[in-house]
Amino acid sequence: MASKIAIITLATLAAIASASPINSPRQTNPCFVIGSETLPQEVIDSDNAIVSRITCDAATTTIDNVPDVTSGNTTFSSINFANSADTPLTFALNNFATAEPLASNDIANFSAAQDVYLATEAGLRSVGGSLAIKVPKFFLSFQIARIKTAQGVTIADAGQTVEHLQGKVTKNAAGEDQTLIDQVNALATQLS
Repeated sequence: MASKIAIITLATLAAIASASPINSPRQTNPCFVIGSETLPQEVIDSDNAIVSRITCDAATTTIDNVPDVTSGNTTFSSINFANSADTPLTFALNNFATAEPLASNDIANFSAAQDVYLATEAGLRSVGGSLAIKVPKFFLSFQIARIKTAQGVTIADAGQTVEHLQGKVTKNAAGEDQTLIDQVNALATQLS
C-alpha cells in the first residue's frame, strides 16, 4: 500500500512539474534587446519596468540596428539625438526643454521620451554599442525630476532627485562645452 501511494505521489509530482514552466530570470529578451552582451542589473530593472509600454518596429532600425521603439505617441526615431549635428547635450537642451511655469509641463510626454531612450540604451548595451545616449537619457530623467519637484511630488528614490540626476548629466557630458554644463546647473536651481 505504501509503495502504491509513493508511486501515485511521484506520478502526480511529475505531472505537475511537466505542466509548470520553469521560470528563469530572463527567459526572453524584450524586443529591443537584440544582442547577447550582459546587461547591468539596473538596465534589466528598467527594461522590466518599461517593457509593457514599448513596442518595436523591427522593419525600422536606429542606432546600431536597434529596432525603432515607441512609447505612447513617442517614437525614438522622431527624437534620435544621433541624427542631429548637435552634441548630445546640445540636442537634449534644445529638444527636451521645459515650458514655464515648470509645473505645467506634461510629465507623460517626458516619460514617453524617457521610455524610448531607456529601451534604445538597453538595445545598444546588448550589442556593445556607444553609450553617448546616456547624456540625453539622463537629461530627460533630470527634467522629469524638475517637473515632479515643481508639481510638489515627493521623490523618494535618491537616484531620481534633481541633484543626483544633475550629477549624472554633467558626468556623462564631460567634454561638452562648459556653457552647456552651466545651463544644466542653472536649470537645477529652477524648480518652480
